[in-house]
Amino acid sequence: MATKNTEEPRRPYELGKRLEQMEESRAAILRAARSQLEANGYRHLTMGWLAAESGVTRQTIHNLFGTKAGVLDALFDLIALDGGMESMRNVMTLPSTEAMLEGFVEVFCRFWSSNRMLLRRIHGIGAIDPEFGTVIEARNARRYGAARRIVSRMGGGDLMERASALTALTSFEFFDALAGNLRDEKRAAAVALDLARKMLGG
Repeated sequence: MATKNTEEPRRPYELGKRLEQMEESRAAILRAARSQLEANGYRHLTMGWLAAESGVTRQTIHNLFGTKAGVLDALFDLIALDGGMESMRNVMTLPSTEAMLEGFVEVFCRFWSSNRMLLRRIHGIGAIDPEFGTVIEARNARRYGAARRIVSRMGGGDLMERASALTALTSFEFFDALAGNLRDEKRAAAVALDLARKMLGG
């Protein structure tokens, strides 16, 4: 008589449980990283502190994110999702170039204003940490690519020059400085759009 395999039915359940635990651990680590950045900045954000605060081991953090820069990259993705960056997909399919330009500036200004203090710290980290600086540069390169697509559809002038200018006008550094001087984020977004239209001849 064949022996019944009692292990097989447990495997899908165990796998699902492990995946659930991984997601819970990932969320806990990102919550801890965000809390530390908001409260104390980057210097206190260590793998040991993250492990202790989120209730996991350092190895778990390495398995899920690789490095501290990986943790920050994932946190940036989460912030982007919370800040409505997914709507950029719709913006890039709009039939009107004016609507594309308006949506492009609006989405980034709304994103920058959604977590301004935290984003300021994240960009500051990129300036002093080469590994994370590379992560920020990759995101800036994607923004340049979208700006180039809009400018190429609008036509006129030097494509690289105009795309670079639009990328600069929609950067966090520009928005943060403008909003700080004007003391009004909505007005800063309106000024950024007006400057973009004038620069592109819209």
